[in-house]
Amino acid sequence: MSKLSKFLRNTLTSLGILLRLSFLPLWLRKLLHLSALAGTVVYLSILITIGSYAKQLINHPPTQQADAALILGNRAYLHGKPNPCLTGRVDEGLLLAQQGLVSTLLMTGGLDYEDQRIEAVTMEAHARNKGFGGEILLESRSSSTLENLTFSRPILEAMDIQNIIITSEPYHMWRVKKLVEAGHLGREINVNYAAAPTQCWVSWGMAFKGALREPLAIINNYAKGYF
Repeated sequence: MSKLSKFLRNTLTSLGILLRLSFLPLWLRKLLHLSALAGTVVYLSILITIGSYAKQLINHPPTQQADAALILGNRAYLHGKPNPCLTGRVDEGLLLAQQGLVSTLLMTGGLDYEDQRIEAVTMEAHARNKGFGGEILLESRSSSTLENLTFSRPILEAMDIQNIIITSEPYHMWRVKKLVEAGHLGREINVNYAAAPTQCWVSWGMAFKGALREPLAIINNYAKGYF
């Protein structure tokens, strides 16, 4: 069963439970039904929005030069090997370097408690193994997208980097853009975006579990006032 099928099955199961709550007062059941419907509409609307923006970025990759690529982290290892969802992001940064759009890579991501590996260090090793000989900067403390940006800011400022291309997976980019627009990377840095067609994205697209979780992360970020 695909991840999307499992998600839809779980959603329908949850809705079915609500429909069977006959022991509750009618007004409360109606309220729960309306809330569930509204939540589903909001979720699907966000999913469509981020999917549309992902497609836009894939169809229009950056063409202007920048000082550096800021590559956002993900879980470092999966099944005992470097996570392809992470290394694919690094590969996109390497492609930008090969195209002459950037000369410096800033890897961002801290310690993964699942495997006790530091994302930024794993990313650096992958880039070196791929033959990249340029400058690599490391931000190795962050544990969220918000921290990826806020902890990278002083590094960029110290290196007088004013133009960057942020790289992550396509489904991730809408939230990243909103966080940047909210000022979490500062207002002085010019930002462009490059969607990385990782193995995870190519295999699953918006049905990938990370993409299916993304609307919930966006709602969470809104609730916390990050945007």
